[in-house]
Amino acid sequence: MRMLLIEDNDTLADACREYFCNLGHPLDWAGSVEQAERNLSFDDFDLLILDINLPGRSGYQLLQSLRAQGRRIPVLVLTARAEVDDRVSALDLGADDYLVKPFDFRELAARCRALLRRERGDASNLMRYGNLSYDLAAQTVRINDQPVDLRPREIQLLELFLKNLDRILTKDDIANRLYTFNEAYTPNAIEQALTRLRKQLADSTLIIKTIRGLGYLAHVND
Repeated sequence: MRMLLIEDNDTLADACREYFCNLGHPLDWAGSVEQAERNLSFDDFDLLILDINLPGRSGYQLLQSLRAQGRRIPVLVLTARAEVDDRVSALDLGADDYLVKPFDFRELAARCRALLRRERGDASNLMRYGNLSYDLAAQTVRINDQPVDLRPREIQLLELFLKNLDRILTKDDIANRLYTFNEAYTPNAIEQALTRLRKQLADSTLIIKTIRGLGYLAHVND
């Protein structure tokens, strides 16, 4: 999952970015609502982690604006405001979850996974596709109940395809979900990751097809 953190505390933002990147989840950071809006205007994210007290416009204003535009992206509010009135206001404005600082990173990551499960309509972290299973929390893959050793980037790529089964993804779609703004990448890097992933999934019922001139499509053979 690719996330956007809107947070004006540099130290906390760096810690979040390092924590989630170590888990294999790209996380970009915006220090203000204005910067977040620019990021959201040209890039897609799976989830927003949103502070309330920001320089200039507040997190509440961004949340209200997103929901007024009909954008349904999951939003987790991460704030020092611990009063019940603050929680109620955020949830009524359209936040999907609320976590008070200071927090445990493990709880933050678990809440992010829960929001993505809710978006998919699943109650469990374990997803099954034919003979392939993927544990979102442990980030482990099994084929015919045998573990498969995948690199973090391959895990991200697999997660992206599983979320978009039977939908063509262009190289730009893939790059936008796999890399943060600060990461340099080349089309060859994506192709190499795809080649390694296909090789590792050779015995699975998940097939990743190349659609010439368009991109890639993942399908589960029954």
